[in-house]
Amino acid sequence: MIATSPSYRPWSTVLQQRIAKAMNVLLHVGAHRCATTSFQHYLRQNAAVLGQQGIGFWGPLRTRKGLFSGILNPSVGNMGAAKSARRAMGRVQLNLIHARDKGVRTLIVSDENMIGSVRQNLRLGELYCGIGERMARFNQAFDGRASQVVLSVRSLDLFWASSMGYAVARGRQVPSRAELRRLTRNTRSWRDVITDLACAMPGARIRVLPFEHFAGRPDKQLSLMSDIQTPSHCSCAWRNATLRLRDLRQRLPQAQAALLPRGEGRWMPFDPAQRAEMRSRYEDDMAWLAAGADGLAVLATEPQEHWAGRHLPRTELTRGRSYDEERRLAGAG
Repeated sequence: MIATSPSYRPWSTVLQQRIAKAMNVLLHVGAHRCATTSFQHYLRQNAAVLGQQGIGFWGPLRTRKGLFSGILNPSVGNMGAAKSARRAMGRVQLNLIHARDKGVRTLIVSDENMIGSVRQNLRLGELYCGIGERMARFNQAFDGRASQVVLSVRSLDLFWASSMGYAVARGRQVPSRAELRRLTRNTRSWRDVITDLACAMPGARIRVLPFEHFAGRPDKQLSLMSDIQTPSHCSCAWRNATLRLRDLRQRLPQAQAALLPRGEGRWMPFDPAQRAEMRSRYEDDMAWLAAGADGLAVLATEPQEHWAGRHLPRTELTRGRSYDEERRLAGAG
C-alpha cells in the first residue's frame, strides 16, 4: 500500500475542503463479464439527462486516458515512485473539484479494471487475487471519499466461460483440460473477493448485485446506486457480449478453431461435473451474502434492496428465470 507523505497531507486537506461535502463518490468496479460495459454505455448515452439531476460519470474512456496513471504502477524514473503516486492522487482530487464545480452531486466512477483484468485472472487461475492491494491504492487516490463500492457477481461457471470466450477471441489459446481442472479446483470465490474488497475500503458500503437479477437492466442498477428516477433510453442495449461458437471459430486460426466443440450456441468449456462444483460454490457465496456477509456487504435483489433475512433469496442459478432468458444473458459482457 502507498504510504501517505506527511508533507503532502496539508495540501490534500486543502483540496478536500474544496470538494463539497454533499458530493457522493460511488465506485462501480465490475466485475468483468457481468454486463459492465453495457452499464457504462447506458450511463454514457444518458449523460446529459443524468447531469440535470446532478449525476456525473467517469468511465473507461476517461479513466484509462491518464486519469488513473500512476495509481497502481507509479513511475520510478526521475520523478520517483512516491512523487508519482502523490501526483496521481492530486490529479484525481483536482478532477473531483472540477466535477463539483460543474454541479455534480453524485459521481459514478465505473471501470472494471480497477479490480484487475480477465487476462490476469486466467493467467493466475484465480478470481481477482490482487483486488485488496489495488483497491487500497484507489481508496487512497480518492482520499477515502468513496461512500459506496458496487460489485456485480455471476455464477462461477458462466463467469469463467465468458472470460475464456472473451480472451480466446483476442488471441489467447483455447484452454487445456488441465487448465480447466485447475480453475474448477481453485477454492477462491466471490466471498474472498468481497472480503478483500471490504478490507481495502473500510469506509465504504459494499453493495453486491447478482448478474442473474440485473444483467440487461442498467436502469435498475442505477436506481439502486443513486436512488433517482432513471432514464430508460438505451436500457436494453448490449455491449461486449461473448461471441457464440460460430463467430468464435471465424476469429481463430484453423488449429485453434478445431479445438472448440461443434454447434453454434454458447461455448461452455467445463463438463457437467465441473459446472456443478462451481455452481455449488456460487450458491455458498450467495447464502453467505443473504445471511449478512459478516457485516461486510449488502446483497441487492429486485425490485428493491433488502437486508439479509433468515432465508436465501430464491435466485434460480441453473436456468435463470427461464431457459430462453439464460441464453440471452449468458453472453453479456
